[in-house]
Amino acid sequence: MTVKFTRRRAITILAAAAGLPLVMKAGSAEARLIRWEGTTLGAPSTIQLYHKDEAKARAAIDAAMGELARLEQIFSIYRADSAISALNRDGRLDNAPAEFVELVSHARGLAAITDGIYDPTVQPLWQLYLRHFTAAVVDPAGPSDRDIAAALALVDWKGIRIEGNSVSLARPGMALTLNSGAQGYITDKVAAVLRSHGFEQMLVDMGEPRALSTKPDGSAWRIGLANPADNSKAVETLDVVDKCVATSGGYGTLFDEAGRFTHLIDTRTGRTAPAMLGVSVVAETATTADGLATAMVFAPEERRQAILKAAGGIEAIYVTPDGVISRVKA
Repeated sequence: MTVKFTRRRAITILAAAAGLPLVMKAGSAEARLIRWEGTTLGAPSTIQLYHKDEAKARAAIDAAMGELARLEQIFSIYRADSAISALNRDGRLDNAPAEFVELVSHARGLAAITDGIYDPTVQPLWQLYLRHFTAAVVDPAGPSDRDIAAALALVDWKGIRIEGNSVSLARPGMALTLNSGAQGYITDKVAAVLRSHGFEQMLVDMGEPRALSTKPDGSAWRIGLANPADNSKAVETLDVVDKCVATSGGYGTLFDEAGRFTHLIDTRTGRTAPAMLGVSVVAETATTADGLATAMVFAPEERRQAILKAAGGIEAIYVTPDGVISRVKA
């Protein structure tokens, strides 16, 4: 098997690799850094928050973990009992959870803004590439043009139908993925739980890091944008306060050793994105930044600013192993 999975979003929050401290001791001895590490939809995740009462912080994190587990039950494409798996299996999901309807509506809206450059019904193409590169005998040239065309015929965001709390797909064989969206959405929901427990100064990363307020000393959180050639190193760092930074890059999953085929698929052609290009989007919420990061990978240069602005983004940063190659501001 040649598929090489790394972190899906491949954004790193760096300390030593960036040459900068991620978190510093608070100016007041009362506030302590409390940290949680785990996974969200298969990706490494962290919560970092400051508080003088560690027991209170741990109780809030426990509540956040309950929310995380509940949302994974809805959005995990790897769980047969999830809401999204039921929709893909049956073509229709009645009595869908409100969160599922909300995120599918958001994804469909982003597809409309981008004219299908971002399309959550890309799952048949993803499945095609996965089957091809995990077969007993692999053709290094990739899936055939005929197979790509057949999968492309099932990709159409306009075929997503939402009626009240029912979600359906227009044709048999269509399938949905919210991988470019669910981690950001879960980040926002987990942050909301922690806020409801009285916490404000924190960095929540359920696959897409969102900084809430500052550190206790008033400084910003520093987030490193990964080098596409080496995820342990950063090519740029951002000072972030009350913002999210989501990154998308083909290097997150490589289907072949040469890196010619990646997990990011252009829904207009069925071909994959370059491995050594990453795009980071800064936005007010992780839900907004997450889907936009994928959309901006494929957005034509002349449309990037308009898409970013219409979808609620603040800035898009394009990087290669050589560093930042362009910035787009809304």
